[in-house]
Amino acid sequence: MKSDEIVLNPDLILNWDFKIDARGYRPQEVDKALDMVISDYRAYEKIVKDLKEQVSTLSDEILELKHKLRNAKANMEIVKNSEKEVTNIDVLRRLSQLEKIIYGKDSDGDL
Repeated sequence: MKSDEIVLNPDLILNWDFKIDARGYRPQEVDKALDMVISDYRAYEKIVKDLKEQVSTLSDEILELKHKLRNAKANMEIVKNSEKEVTNIDVLRRLSQLEKIIYGKDSDGDL
């Protein structure tokens, strides 16, 4: 039996039958049973500790991923807004094209 292997279950403990001799229960049987209970408790403690560590690690990972997601959403909004933004160069190009259309100017500036 491994030290981290769980052997007992509630039904086994409940239905445990110790033999009785002249002075009560046999001490060897009781000691053996208690050793098994102690072994199982240690195994449960190890399992609980490992699971708590996993929960902590996964919680940290979730927080990190949420932070990354928040940053990604913010960056997407910035990109969407910057695509809609009109720069001064765009305004000057459009103005130049409108002047050409309205005033009938060629590219040389002649009327």
